[in-house]
Amino acid sequence: MARWLVTGAGGMLAHDLLPRLTDAGHDVTPLTRTDLDITDASACRAAVEGHDVVANLAAWTAVDDAESHEGAAFAVNALGAANVAAACERSSARLVHVSTDYVFSGDTSTPYAVNAPVAPRSAYGRTKAAGEWAVLAHCPTALVVRTAWLYGAGGPNFVATISRLATERDTIAVVDDQHGQPTWTADLAEAIPRLVEADAQGGVWHGTGSGQTTWFDFARAIFEELGLDPERVTPTTTASFPRPAPRPTFSVLDDAKWRTHGLDPLPHWRDGLNRAAPSVLRTS
Repeated sequence: MARWLVTGAGGMLAHDLLPRLTDAGHDVTPLTRTDLDITDASACRAAVEGHDVVANLAAWTAVDDAESHEGAAFAVNALGAANVAAACERSSARLVHVSTDYVFSGDTSTPYAVNAPVAPRSAYGRTKAAGEWAVLAHCPTALVVRTAWLYGAGGPNFVATISRLATERDTIAVVDDQHGQPTWTADLAEAIPRLVEADAQGGVWHGTGSGQTTWFDFARAIFEELGLDPERVTPTTTASFPRPAPRPTFSVLDDAKWRTHGLDPLPHWRDGLNRAAPSVLRTS
C-alpha cells in the first residue's frame, strides 16, 4: 500500500477521495488549507517528504472572486501548484494535480482533446492554466486531471442548489446555452487512484462524466431524480444571468485517452447522477 498526501483535504473532492484511499488500505495524510499553505515552498517540501503519492486538491475555486483577486488566485493555483510539484520531484513522489475545463475558451463545438491549446477567458482559467504548465515543468511525470461541473456531498454544488430551489419555487430558469459534463466527486475519486495504480503516463488527462449536456437539461434530470415534474425547469440564456467571470459556452472534454491506454473512463454523467442522488439530493 502507498503513502498518500492529500492537500485541500477539506474540500468537496477530498470528501470522497479520502475514504476511497483509506478503504483501500493506503496510509493517508489529509492536510486542509489550515494545515498546509501551499504558497509556502518550504512547508510543501516538508509535507511531501516521506509520501509516495500526492493528490493536490488545494485550489482557489471562487471563479467570480478571482476576477477581482487574480493575484491571490495565482498565488494558490499557479505558484502553490508549482511548490507542490517541485516538492514531489525532489522527493520522487507521484503527483496528481486537479485542474479544470476553464483553461479552454469554450468557442468550439467538438470535445477538447488533452493536447488542445489552452485559451482561458477568465482569471480563474488563467491561473489554473498557469498551474498546469508549472506542474508539468517541475514534475513531468505528474498526472494533471482536468475535471468539470463537479458536484458531491462534501460541499456546495449545482445539484444541491437545484434540489433546494425545487422546494422553494414553482419554476426555475436555468441556462441552456452552456454545454459540459456533470461529474460526481465519487466517480472522480475512484478514477484518480486507478490512474496511479495503472502507472499512467504523465501529462494531461480528462476526468469528467462521459457524455454531455446543458445546465438546463442537467437541472431537469435532477428534478426527475427527485420525482418532480421537469417541466418546472425553464430554459434561459447566459446573457440573462451576467456574472463577473465569463463561462465557457462549450467545455466538453474528450476522454479517449483512457481507452487508448486500456482504462475505463468515468461513467456517463446521467448514471453518475442516479447513483449520487441518495447522498447529494435534498429531499426534505
